[in-house]
Amino acid sequence: MFSNGQLLFAVFFIITFTGIVIFTYRKDFKGHQIHYKGSYKILLTFIVAIIILFIIKYSTQVYIE
Repeated sequence: MFSNGQLLFAVFFIITFTGIVIFTYRKDFKGHQIHYKGSYKILLTFIVAIIILFIIKYSTQVYIE
């Protein structure tokens, strides 16, 4: 399905991309703690809102037999 060159490129790309993301995150970690303090509350609120929407959707469905 894929040639050896394509598979080699994919593996190299994944390893390189992951390494760059980890390096960048570690470099910016202190800044994240200062500027994004409390951002987990926003994420939690967003997830809870989506769950509530799903509960409303599935609890108000009418089943016709």
